[in-house]
Amino acid sequence: MTVLSSKKILQEKNTSDPDAITSLSLTHKALSDVSCLSEFKNLERLDLGFNNLTSLEGLKSCVNLKWLSVVQNKLQSLKGVEGLTKLTVLNAGKNKLKSMDEVKSLASLRALILNDNEISSVCKLDQMKELNTLVLSRNPISSLGDSLVKLKSITKLSLSNCQLQTVDSSLKSCLELKELRLAHNEIMNVPSEFGHLVKLQNLDMGNNLITNWSNLKVLSSLVNLRNLNLQGNPIAEKEKLQKKVKKLLPNLHIFNARPIDKVVGKEVHEKVDGFSGEADLIFRNKKKELPDEKEIAKKNKGDRVNIIDSAESPFMDLFVTDGPEAPQETADKKFDHRTLRDIDAISGLVTVPTKKKKRNRVVDPAALEVSQVDKIGLGGPSAWDDI
Repeated sequence: MTVLSSKKILQEKNTSDPDAITSLSLTHKALSDVSCLSEFKNLERLDLGFNNLTSLEGLKSCVNLKWLSVVQNKLQSLKGVEGLTKLTVLNAGKNKLKSMDEVKSLASLRALILNDNEISSVCKLDQMKELNTLVLSRNPISSLGDSLVKLKSITKLSLSNCQLQTVDSSLKSCLELKELRLAHNEIMNVPSEFGHLVKLQNLDMGNNLITNWSNLKVLSSLVNLRNLNLQGNPIAEKEKLQKKVKKLLPNLHIFNARPIDKVVGKEVHEKVDGFSGEADLIFRNKKKELPDEKEIAKKNKGDRVNIIDSAESPFMDLFVTDGPEAPQETADKKFDHRTLRDIDAISGLVTVPTKKKKRNRVVDPAALEVSQVDKIGLGGPSAWDDI
């Protein structure tokens, strides 16, 4: 058992005042107890990823926490976070959580990451008026019920690799959605409510049970849709599907991992790296040559052959970003801006080609120069289906 010592923390920070410490990174230390952190009442950022924690009750006194990661521990419960009402980012992915009820009261949350747990039902998130990123991938969730009905600010949602058979009307109020991941489920129909998601830019419904063309007609309302994946569905095997989809969605850029470009009235399909930065770069500068298929095949060798469906694909490789959203005016403006940058780093807001090309750049993860404590995904490049 490795118990954290406040004395050691103070020594490492070269201070004798626990109130002077606002940020701590304590990853990969085999920690099983962090109760001494109750002394550090001014902590705003805390990274406890990759340890052996079974409880978070030692954090109850850290009421000023705004950013918390406990990814890849041994937590079966989030008990202890209920009073951390200033939290804007919480990453508790890769634990053994069976419930998420403890987060109900965290009204300030903007990013909630709970992938790779054992959560079977989603609690109501009515109080989270500012939540814009929600990741629940790889949990045994069979139904959403009305848990998401009031999430009007949500822009990025991942429910891939769950056990969903339908999403019905659960997303009817999520009118700000721009990115939606529902791959590897048991969904047979695209609900009519999808027609209201007019801001949707990226939709991944690969590896479901969609069979009939009539199920897809509702997508015609999605005028901003740029990336659509239906690979692995029965309907994907049907002839002339691409032609029908292109007619249905004239603004679509990528379908089933292939960009669609019009050249003298003909459709040209060149295979690219999924919803990748390469594809978006092509559409922003059509004077550039399309990537050579052999080179792409070589690049995608191994686990990255099908990047759309790969759970290990770095999220920053799949999308491009237009930079962080402008922070709201708060007393802690500097921290608020950094938090929003963190959220965008894991969610990779996709941009649509516009005349302002200078702002739309393919993001090089290395160029972000985000320190480990600033990464929400932690442990390396963030990935959509891996966070």
